[in-house]
Amino acid sequence: MQFYTESITAYKRLITREVKIGDLLLGGQHPIRIQTMTTTDTMDTEATVEQSIRCIEAGAELIRITAPSKTEAENLLQIKNALRDRGYTTPMVADIHFTPNAAEIAARIVEKVRVNPGNYIDKKKFEVLEYSDFEYQEEVDRIRTRFTPLIKICKEYGTAMRIGTNHGSLSDRIMSRYGDTPMGMVESAMEFLRIAREQDYHQVLLSMKSSNPQVMVQAYRLLIKTMFNEFGECYPLHLGVTEAGDGEDGRVKSAAGIGTLLEDGIGDTIRVSLTEDPEFEIPVCRDLVKRYEKPVLAETKNKPHVPALNGNHFPYSPFEYKRRETFAVDIIGMQQVPVVIADFSKIEKITPSHLQHIGYTYFEATDKWNISDAAADFIFTGNHQLDFSLPGTLKVIVYPALWQQIMQGTDEVAKEKYFPIYQDAGYLEAEIKSSQLNFVMVDCFNDATDINDFTGLNELTNDPAVVLCLSSTNSNAMQSVRRMFIEFMDRNIKNPVVIMIDSHWQTADEHLVHYAAESGALLLDGFGDGLSFGMSSTSYALLTNSYAQMNSGGRNYQSNLSPEQFINSTAFSILQATRTRISKTEYISCPSCGRTLFDLQETTAKIRSVTNHLKGLKIAIMGCIVNGPGEMADADFGYVGSGPGKITLYKGKEIVKRNVPSEIAVEELINLLKEHNAWVEAEMVQG
Repeated sequence: MQFYTESITAYKRLITREVKIGDLLLGGQHPIRIQTMTTTDTMDTEATVEQSIRCIEAGAELIRITAPSKTEAENLLQIKNALRDRGYTTPMVADIHFTPNAAEIAARIVEKVRVNPGNYIDKKKFEVLEYSDFEYQEEVDRIRTRFTPLIKICKEYGTAMRIGTNHGSLSDRIMSRYGDTPMGMVESAMEFLRIAREQDYHQVLLSMKSSNPQVMVQAYRLLIKTMFNEFGECYPLHLGVTEAGDGEDGRVKSAAGIGTLLEDGIGDTIRVSLTEDPEFEIPVCRDLVKRYEKPVLAETKNKPHVPALNGNHFPYSPFEYKRRETFAVDIIGMQQVPVVIADFSKIEKITPSHLQHIGYTYFEATDKWNISDAAADFIFTGNHQLDFSLPGTLKVIVYPALWQQIMQGTDEVAKEKYFPIYQDAGYLEAEIKSSQLNFVMVDCFNDATDINDFTGLNELTNDPAVVLCLSSTNSNAMQSVRRMFIEFMDRNIKNPVVIMIDSHWQTADEHLVHYAAESGALLLDGFGDGLSFGMSSTSYALLTNSYAQMNSGGRNYQSNLSPEQFINSTAFSILQATRTRISKTEYISCPSCGRTLFDLQETTAKIRSVTNHLKGLKIAIMGCIVNGPGEMADADFGYVGSGPGKITLYKGKEIVKRNVPSEIAVEELINLLKEHNAWVEAEMVQG
């Protein structure tokens, strides 16, 4: 394999080995399968069956159920029989972590078992150990001895297996040699896969999950490259961002991570992990997957002049994050955080109240603006000049004719606030340009001008007053824009770039997935110094109408935000998810399962309500010890179920308070934040 996917410049599915899970075929050229996981107690057969049915009827093609001990594993038979008696034949997956005996029981009952190599047999006690080569191999041999019986059972019963590595649960041995890295994740899975291949067992899927989309994407890419280098083939891949959270944040983080890989044709089955009832995960999965299905996925319209990459040349590493080097133009580029541009061009009469939708609130009594952490940096108004004073940090982008008119006028404040945006050819032909900041739009590899043939780039690029705005009307837009970034790197072009994405979808969730997948794929590769999202007039009208209905008491739509508010919030959520601009508190929250020891949704909402003003803080909320402390990854503080009605609090991965009664645990978490100088009163932040 040349890189880590079939094609860098066009959408092309990565062909993996076919795996059979019951009657379901996965991998190869089969459709991307959708799955979820129950949140009920596995010993509550009726509740688990009912929830499974709701998920199946919502569209789940695989149902995963936790089996933390032999007792739960044995009860899977009752659940399976009840589902089959009611006519549901959807394959079941047993989720195993610490108990090989439970896996061996489950493998005789369900169609697939999931094992986590970090804690299935290997040791995880957060000890700092040094392993000699002999000691390291001894541990691998011990794993082989203990893992082989499960493989033989799976072969005998026709049971498939997922080797599911999680970033937060790497074993002490792997950590000692590879550290907390994507390579450590890959090697953890490869050890188990090599043992399976030794036994001629190939009904295997793999996953590389993390709550950090950067780490998750890098690990999957590295796994593919490693498998092809070692075996000459790739096993099917289960995609997911673990502990994504709930609401918009959970959806954005999942769409950015999963969508980045799907954009490259990677992935055979997906699960979106939300801290919500599992049936609500399915629509998000559908919105992701349908982007790559025919007839939605049209044949590529790429023109022949899209240049292929030269041999194995790749000017950046797709296995580690490094932001593209640029110079600064005004507040854009260099090491400054990516900017957000709000599109106000479809508003007929812009008033100060519209700015509330993008983070600016005007107080008439004090004649002052309150600016939120998620306030847009620019607004695009097209042909409209505003008739009111703007907050000090906000600037306006307009078409060249209006900008020239402003420059020829007498309003000195406007001259400092307004900047022009050109089409690429228009900028080359313009007689008057801003000496400070010009936005120049380029339709990558689908433009009739000379820009995309690179003859016109010389005049544009490295102009100290030009910010390039890249988009593409090709069907494979992300790949076309990425190819332009690669060309810039090859030609040492260092102008900052705003990523521009339009959406023609209909619902808020579809728009969110579209923006997150396309921009996330670029941001996670270190590309982009700003975001500008727009939508078609039809899409805008639908969202506006839905917003009006919501505000008049209607409940027939999932969004209660205006289009401008929705787009601005989505842009900042994507930047947060990709760790490129932090503007709010981040919650690493597991999706709940039968192991959960408290009401995870209610507790997450309660913690969020009292901590959501703590910008930049990462708080993990984990249902049980399986998902903490390891799964908390790089969280600053953790709230983990340790027994019925008991919570253990963490600072990083270190236990600070054990067995705190759940009734006072949130209050104790706040005290812990105060003890470590991580607490600020909400009133101080707002003021």
